Amino acid sequence: MKRFNGARIKKARLYNGLTVEELAREIGVSKQAVSQYENNQIELPLEKVFLLSSILNFPIDYFSQSDFSDVKVGTTYFRALLRTNSKIRTQQETRLEHIGIIYSFLNQYVDFPVLDLPTFETELSPKQAAIELRNYWGLGNNPINNITQLLESKGILITALETSTDDIDAFGQCECINGKEVYFIAVSKETHSAARFQFDVAHELGHIILHEWSENIELLDREQFKAREKEANEFASEFLLPSASYINDVLNISNRIESYLPLKRKWKVSIGAMAYKNRELGIISQRQYQYLLSTMNKKNIRTNEPLDDILPCPLPSMFDDAVSLLLEEKIFTPASFIDALSDYGLSMNYSEIESLLNLPKDKLKPNYAGSQAKAIRLKNTNIID
Repeated sequence: MKRFNGARIKKARLYNGLTVEELAREIGVSKQAVSQYENNQIELPLEKVFLLSSILNFPIDYFSQSDFSDVKVGTTYFRALLRTNSKIRTQQETRLEHIGIIYSFLNQYVDFPVLDLPTFETELSPKQAAIELRNYWGLGNNPINNITQLLESKGILITALETSTDDIDAFGQCECINGKEVYFIAVSKETHSAARFQFDVAHELGHIILHEWSENIELLDREQFKAREKEANEFASEFLLPSASYINDVLNISNRIESYLPLKRKWKVSIGAMAYKNRELGIISQRQYQYLLSTMNKKNIRTNEPLDDILPCPLPSMFDDAVSLLLEEKIFTPASFIDALSDYGLSMNYSEIESLLNLPKDKLKPNYAGSQAKAIRLKNTNIID
């Protein structure tokens, strides 16, 4: 009889954002029984395995597979740490861990861009770090039209995840995969605004560049955490709106919403973020800044700004490109892809993988016909006949 791995039961529970008590209620056992299952103290009855598979949306094989020793999760930075409860944070961390395992699997067959980040010899201010990174990547002082595409080309992995709360805009995680540091950025699928998406990703990039990824941020006090967030925001502002060129666009701007619209089209940054930058640059006063925000509140456009429904959102494509390449080069069919991932040690339903990697619906369903991949190439390997 197949023996089930209690650690996998716990992973699936956390992945679904359930407490021990909630899972116990779902499968009709005591909290003590669930704890015993998860700690391998008692054997999980087969009928409960079928129930777990249905409730947690994992294939039965998932619960008997071993844990991955080659994927270790490090620090996770949540923008809304102070107001997001720990259960939801753990759920998102667990989902990114599963993405890390899928990345490790994909990395056997395709060459992802190599991580390309500078090492600064001295401690820099957030603004100076943004300037130095732009110089390092040869961006000059031009607008960044698609920050997602830029970061993916530099080896930072980005996805969009379902979240069960409005408190999570984006978060970043560092994982050690096969002995190498890999950075992930996840943005909420509820973020449809291009300007908001751009700033969220730039903010997480700020954490990657500025902050220590070996610490436990849960131990930071409120003021320490708020200071880290302020630094990441300052970095994002300068990275997306380099003062050296942006200031020329706003020196003679009138403090009206309509005046900001051409700038939003050019710089792909929200009116609110540009107004904040203008105040910091001394272009507008604190009073003018407050007046603009008050006007936006009265017009009910503070959250949903003009052009938010027009500018295209820079959604991630790296995982989609990788899977497309494997399918189109006939390395895998959708069905054999799922089987190979299961043999690798991660049994998952195809729809769940699509959700994690932000793939088109039914891409991994049998008989899917995909489009041509772009930025990924196959490894030079004989691992597949």
